[in-house]
Amino acid sequence: MNGVARTFCVHALKTPLIQSGDDLAAVLSDAAARSTASGIQDGDIIVVAESPVATAEGSAVVLEGVVPSARALELASRYRMDPRVTEVVLQGSDEVVGGIDGFLLSMVHGTLLPNAGVDLSNTPPGTALPLPEDSDRSAARLRKALQDRTGVRIGVIVADSRTHAMRLGCSSVAIGCAGIQAVIDERGKKDLFGMELHVTQRAVADNIASAAVLLMGETDESVPAALVRGLGIPIDDVSGVPAIDAAECLFMGVALRQMREEKKE
Repeated sequence: MNGVARTFCVHALKTPLIQSGDDLAAVLSDAAARSTASGIQDGDIIVVAESPVATAEGSAVVLEGVVPSARALELASRYRMDPRVTEVVLQGSDEVVGGIDGFLLSMVHGTLLPNAGVDLSNTPPGTALPLPEDSDRSAARLRKALQDRTGVRIGVIVADSRTHAMRLGCSSVAIGCAGIQAVIDERGKKDLFGMELHVTQRAVADNIASAAVLLMGETDESVPAALVRGLGIPIDDVSGVPAIDAAECLFMGVALRQMREEKKE
């Protein structure tokens, strides 16, 4: 980010209900043309929620056909969950480190997530919706399809709602990113008083996702995406959202170690 932009605009992209197999690039391109953005322009960033991405990719699981394992039955009883949902969560988890009533705390690709990110909202009744299998790949694929349709260079962010430690409510984070640097390293730069920064890295993609979700909403708005214009972020053929191991996280490290110690006892 070059620091020149002082204003930017976020445009809601309202769409019909996304179905399995839909051409998401076509749906979003048409929505952008109908929106206040009047189409997709060079340098725009498209933020799309993970639910329509996973739905279009055919990831929704029909619970009626799920056979819970013995582990799923045990965890469902302990945490008062539907055993079928518990099984879907287990299949999407690298590890389950604990839980509370209604939720398992899962490790997924180095990130701690409630119920492995499996969603029971914004998916048809009787189904559960796991996260996209590879959100960075989904972002890169959607970016290419949109660029092929429009002839312009853009960034794409796949966003998900998350809760944060000691905070009430949900905000949005980037779980997939293509076309822009998701995190910008500020280490080595100076602050207002000439002190060198040793830790600061700006979560640019997360911040953009949070701005977009103000228009996208969380319920029945039918706004699964937003177009962000005017940030002046360089567009490049990069992809990926960097992550750290939970054990190295300032907030999660201690809790995770304690959970694992309790499991050993």
